[in-house]
Amino acid sequence: MFPVIRVEQIGDYEGQEVTIRGWVYNRTHKGKLVFLLMRDGYGFAQCVGFKNDLPADLFDAMTRIPQESSVIVTGVVRADPRAPGIPGGYEVGITGFEVVQAVEGEYPIALKEHGVEFLLDNRHLWIRTPSQWAVLRVRAVVIAAIHEWLADNGFIHMDTPILTPAACEGTTTLFGTEYFDEGVAYLAQSGQLYNEANIFAFSRVYCFGPTFRAEKSKTRRHLTEFWMVEPEIAFCDLDGVMEIEEQFVSHIVQTALKKCAPELKALGRDVTALERVTPPFPRISYDDALAMLAEIRAQTEDPEAKALLDIEWGMDFGSPHETALTKKFDKPVFVYGYPTAVKAFYMEPWPGRPEVCKSVDLLAPEGYGEIIGGSERISDPDLLLQHIHEHNLPEEAFKWYIDLRRYGSVPHSGFGLGVERTVTWICGIDHLREAIAYPRMINRVYP
Repeated sequence: MFPVIRVEQIGDYEGQEVTIRGWVYNRTHKGKLVFLLMRDGYGFAQCVGFKNDLPADLFDAMTRIPQESSVIVTGVVRADPRAPGIPGGYEVGITGFEVVQAVEGEYPIALKEHGVEFLLDNRHLWIRTPSQWAVLRVRAVVIAAIHEWLADNGFIHMDTPILTPAACEGTTTLFGTEYFDEGVAYLAQSGQLYNEANIFAFSRVYCFGPTFRAEKSKTRRHLTEFWMVEPEIAFCDLDGVMEIEEQFVSHIVQTALKKCAPELKALGRDVTALERVTPPFPRISYDDALAMLAEIRAQTEDPEAKALLDIEWGMDFGSPHETALTKKFDKPVFVYGYPTAVKAFYMEPWPGRPEVCKSVDLLAPEGYGEIIGGSERISDPDLLLQHIHEHNLPEEAFKWYIDLRRYGSVPHSGFGLGVERTVTWICGIDHLREAIAYPRMINRVYP
């Protein structure tokens, strides 16, 4: 009997005979040598079989084992800087080999180029490949870091409803469903409104779960189902929430750098850009950002690119604007004070400028754009009711929400961080669809 190890532990067992249980990701056969690149869910390791060291039937079985067959390999760990894998640098000299199941027929995702739609149709298999596995491992660490920082900083995790009676940020992007005799209920866009109730009991809270937007967008930054963490803080103004956000995001990034170095290396990520993600982050107003965009546009010679950067005061930023702005900074940047007309009804107006609200977006560098949206919330019940009417929202559905301002109201703020957008940025990949195991888009709900 030999110790059963995880591939991520392989460096701790140099010179020892160990057992690895997993799957054959790749096989190559060169005369008296067979190379198996094995994966076990914790990493990828090269296992080498030498014909003269093994029974003939065993060696023959290894030379014919199909891709993704499940196997148990026993062998001696040895250091070799040339050995491929994740983390790499070690290989296993095979002394024993057992087949659990040999794949029959051709494995659908062979080791060759495939189209994106084909890979998405086979997402249940695509996640086994090194790049997708690495991204989802980073995602798991990001989620753990989120919970860790919030718990260490006085936040309580509260579960908020997925089925809600009304919209949080307008009615045009809601998924509705008949709800018994109660009429139509909606899949939640956000848990924020309920969190605003929770802070009056617990001061600092957060919810974390799937959110749904029926937005007919096909950009690389949009999914119809995505995961969002939403902290909410009592006795907190706009400046205070920005300080929390920069500490929070810095912790997430630095944790990923510390715990996911092999995965980021496998993805080819230049981590020097991530190493700069430490507080404080630069802060610019919407007005200043508009001036910067005007300057960038004036210096742009390509007519098509110039047209994409066209924007007037009062318009929200699109992806081209965020990309252009973030390329001016080497770490995330806050843009605050957006026009009231392009933001949600619950945001506190700027003093003396009712056309501007106390909102803030955090834009990730390297062109990745918004990863957080937040604001200081309206704390006055009459002003909140006025905004509800201005947005043509049903007053009756928000009666309980207005109550929060009638009984012990305080200045309070909060934000939502999109997990997929954050993971996409940290991993340096192009599309949100790879940052979640089973993406949901306007043209995809399978598998």
